[in-house]
Parts: sequence; structure tokens; C-alpha cells
Amino acid sequence: TLCTDEPVRHIGHLMPGFNLTSSDPSNFILMGIPGLEAAHVWIAIPFCAFYIIGLLGNFTLLFIVSKEQTLHKPMYLLICMLALTDIGMSTSVVPNTLCIFWFNLKGITVGGCLTQVFFLHTVSVMQSAVLVTMAFDRYVAICNPLRYSTVLTNTRITKLGLVGLLRAVLFILPMPLLLNRLQFCANRIIPHTYCEHMAVAKISCGDITINRTYGLVVACVVTGFDLTLIALSYGLIITTVLRISSKKAHQKALNTCTTHICVMLTSYTPCLFSYMTHRFGESIAPQIHIFLANLYVLVPPMLNPIIYGVKTKELRDKVGKYTCR
Repeated sequence: TLCTDEPVRHIGHLMPGFNLTSSDPSNFILMGIPGLEAAHVWIAIPFCAFYIIGLLGNFTLLFIVSKEQTLHKPMYLLICMLALTDIGMSTSVVPNTLCIFWFNLKGITVGGCLTQVFFLHTVSVMQSAVLVTMAFDRYVAICNPLRYSTVLTNTRITKLGLVGLLRAVLFILPMPLLLNRLQFCANRIIPHTYCEHMAVAKISCGDITINRTYGLVVACVVTGFDLTLIALSYGLIITTVLRISSKKAHQKALNTCTTHICVMLTSYTPCLFSYMTHRFGESIAPQIHIFLANLYVLVPPMLNPIIYGVKTKELRDKVGKYTCR
């Protein structure tokens, strides 16, 4: 969540021979991965493969859940929300990154850059809200199973999703507005594969204290609050599971949570690792930071549908039904 904040280093020594010309001098220039320009064509191949696998997997989930009436349940509605955020996150970044790698199309308008900042971070915060709701869903299913059908209805899940979207928009909307007020002088080169809040702010020739502070506050508030709720939910779940005397029921409860824990690990781990290396890993090469930032938008969208397809029996059976036709 907002963990795409990567360091923008002085990289002039890494870019000999790089053509800085642009048809419009007011545009920004996205460098891609500085120092690895010669390998961009090859790096783009796994990027493209991950992106396509993610799209196929998530659109397959959406198709199957929409077609199967038996899957019109709160848990699968949440899976669809997660699939939509996965599609939105990767699509807001990867196509433009591939254009940089394959076609050397490095120019981006100021409006396009600010739009990418808004959509990328909004979807990221929205995804965190979906993961919190998933944790709450598992808590009710295991700790209060008799009340599950009344507490979590499709309508209530939809409302929670809309609240999560509203929260994301309200938190993120100030970011492009704060960037828009900054002055950008001669240096309009962004050493990154896409526009994110601090990468754009750091090339400004003005004071970016407000941008730094707001980005840090939002990251801490959103990630800290959401991870606290998730930890609390699973703490209560573990406590309840340990009280279950039946070994079969004990195993079933653990299996129910395993899928969601795997998804949360794939979503939060690259995010938090990227954030930690940004804040405390000044000795780490900029290429590593940028790779981590790209893994954050590539790996979870690719792995999440695979995890659900493998670990959720009801969904696995429906996938088999359609693929074996």
C-alpha cells in the first residue's frame, strides 16, 4: 500500500548516450531501469508474461464467478473485488512500462503522469481495504458461523467495497494535487518505469516537504491500520481454532484461512520489503528498488488467481468444469 515510493538517485553517470530529447519540453521522461537500458528488451519478456498470466487468471475468476449462481456469495464477491484491483494495479503500470522497454517511448505528459499516480495508489489502497474485509469475512465464518449469513450479505460486502473505494480516493486525491503545485525546472527525467508520488516529487526544484510528509503519513496510517485489523482478526481466529476439540473441524478451519493468508503474504510482502529498502536501504542499488517496485505490481496479480484456483475446492471444480468442456 503506497509502497511504490522508491528513491530517486543522482543517476547521470548511469546514462551515457541517453537521448533526452522530447517533442514537448514540458513532458516528463521515464527512464525505465537506469543502468540496464541495454537489457530492457529482455527484461520486458518476463514482465509481459507475468502481466498476461495475471490478466488471464483474474478475468477467468471474474467470468466463472459471474456465470455460476452457486458462487454468488460474500467470499467470492470479495475474490472478484481483489481480482479487479489486481487488474487495475498491473494495467495502470505494465503497458506503459513495456512501451518504454520495447519501443523506447519514454515521454509522458504531466497530466498522464499525475493520472497514473492517482490510479496506481488508489487501487493499492483499495486492495488493502479488500484484504481487511477478507480477514473480517474469515473471522465471522470461523468465530461466529451461525451469524455469518446475517452479518455478511452480498449487499453489505458491496457497501464495504464502496467505503473502501471512497477511502482510497479521499486519501490519494491530494497526491496529484500536491504534485501539480510543484515547480519542475530543467530536470524532467524520472529514473523509474512509471510515475509514482515520490519519484515525481523528487525531480522538482521546489520544496517537497509537504509531499514527503503526506506520503509518509498516508502510508503509515493506511498500512498500519489495515495490518492491525488483519492481525487482530487472525489472532481471534487462531484463539478460536485452538479451542476446537474436533480434529477434523480444526483442520477445516485452518484450511479455510490458508488461502487468504497466502494472498495477504503475496500482496503485502513485496510492498513492505520495497518500503523498508526505500527507507533504510540507502546502500542498495537503484535498480533493485525499481525491480521491487515492479514486482509489487506484477507478482500479486499473477499469483492471487493461481492461489485461489488451487486452494479453493469449489472454485477449482468450477474451473475444471469450464476448461474440460
